[in-house]
Amino acid sequence: MTTASDIALRRPDSAWQMFRVFTLLALQGFGGVLAVSQRELVERQRWLSRDDFLAILSLGQILPGPNIVNMGLVIGQRFFGWRGALASVGGLLALPLCIVMALAIGYTQISHMPAMAGALRGMGVVAAGLVAATAFKLVGALRGNAMGFALCLLFAVLAFVMVGWLRWPLVWVVLGLGGTAIAAARWRLRE
Repeated sequence: MTTASDIALRRPDSAWQMFRVFTLLALQGFGGVLAVSQRELVERQRWLSRDDFLAILSLGQILPGPNIVNMGLVIGQRFFGWRGALASVGGLLALPLCIVMALAIGYTQISHMPAMAGALRGMGVVAAGLVAATAFKLVGALRGNAMGFALCLLFAVLAFVMVGWLRWPLVWVVLGLGGTAIAAARWRLRE
């Protein structure tokens, strides 16, 4: 079913454009690229709808490896096959790798300074705020989910409690709660 927001979607012009967009995306993502990627890929570039972004994010989270790298592979593959996958992942990793290597060398020289510890704590707070803002932006897409908003919210709260409060291992929460959510979605879709 095509919605009004799907009609406005665009396709990247080339794998090179994907490389450039993913490079710029990676350079904006201090503490994680998730918040920036939603804004860039859904709102600015309009390569994905919000529902597509959530579906690819869900897939990226259950696969091993960094979420954004998994998402880049899927998005690149969707538009340009293996060339797109390489372009998006290359964009995500090439320049940031060089920057991180340079910073790692410099960090060994200044890691003992109290100002550095304070700066890192401040960046952690900003990263947590970016993740919370992205979750808030994407919660509206749950209204169209086959499980219904209330059941989706229940699974989200349970996941937060299990991982954030009870400190259960993430792998068991993903397998247990994720498996239960998949079963609930299949059951609801059959109705």
